[in-house]
Amino acid sequence: MKSLIYLPAFLLAGLVAYGQSKPAQPDLPLGFEEYDPVSTLKVPEHKLTRSKYPFIDVHNHQWDMDKANLKPLLVQMDSLNMGIMINLSGRGWGSVAQGTQFFDNAMANAAKAAPKRLAMFTNLNFDEIGRKGWTEDAVKLLEEDVKKGARGLKIFKNLGLNNKDESGQRVRVDDPRLDPIWAKCGELGVPVLIHTADPKSFWDPMDRYNERWLELKLHGGRRRSPNDPVPWEQLIAEQHNVFRKHPKTTFIAAHMGWYPNDLNKLDSLMTVFPNMNVEIGAVIAELGRQPRASRKFFEKYQDRILFGKDSWVPSEYATYFRVLESDDEYFPYHKKYHAFWRMYGMGLPDEILKKVYYKNALRIVPGLDKSQFPK
Repeated sequence: MKSLIYLPAFLLAGLVAYGQSKPAQPDLPLGFEEYDPVSTLKVPEHKLTRSKYPFIDVHNHQWDMDKANLKPLLVQMDSLNMGIMINLSGRGWGSVAQGTQFFDNAMANAAKAAPKRLAMFTNLNFDEIGRKGWTEDAVKLLEEDVKKGARGLKIFKNLGLNNKDESGQRVRVDDPRLDPIWAKCGELGVPVLIHTADPKSFWDPMDRYNERWLELKLHGGRRRSPNDPVPWEQLIAEQHNVFRKHPKTTFIAAHMGWYPNDLNKLDSLMTVFPNMNVEIGAVIAELGRQPRASRKFFEKYQDRILFGKDSWVPSEYATYFRVLESDDEYFPYHKKYHAFWRMYGMGLPDEILKKVYYKNALRIVPGLDKSQFPK
């Protein structure tokens, strides 16, 4: 017997007229990428577009600060209540000479627009390691940039992943040829904000068990084989070796050292390495799904956590403010492929908020203007 769905239209209309329900149409195929249900949960909402206190973003990237009109940037900062932005891309990309020109022009442009609100970290090009005199030249360049106003050194994830020395060998994060650089940062009193590796899921099999499956599908270039170029655990261990070898240098582990999803492990590392600080850029989704554990961690390490965002998308700061400040429950993250789960607020007390937003950065990063922040 044929299904009603195949009946002629006039018969179907007649059946509906006599009170019989219209047969349901077959469901259309729906993939995980398209599934985006609207929550029916009714709970209090406190959507925050400005932070409660002025804050310092210690992890930002402005790739055209050397020549851009910075007035629109300052307007956007004002709308968020951002007091100071630290541009970690101090030397841009390219050769040492190109980097110096970028750095000098960016510093001049920032000084002209808002010297108290725009700060810079410097960078180093590690591709020439192995050349005679490279280490000495790198240390000298670091010193010169700090004299010019660099507030710290940013290490990109290329170190350990992509950088090769003159012989074509991978440069380890803990390569001994870099030791004088870490030591010089300690001597100069400037922090090293270091990004090593990526989330571990990028090294895991891309199967139905991988929490980052959608991200890896949409951004295939982020996927790595288990030994590309080495296991994830080795890269992280190399970073920790640097912390261990240079106790007098202050380090800021980008993205909470890629342990925001294992706060017990991060707790143990913070205990072992008193010179290790962390920033929360691009990992608020991990903190927002475990608000009670996150709050306990922030309470314990309130003097060593800094605010960072990473990618410059002003609208996304709202998620950070809401997770840190509110007690809201079950609200969406701003990128489904980073987090298909919902967020919960930690409701941090004011004194901890002040430390995360600006006090810790003012203490750790030298030369920042304190006048625009509450005491």
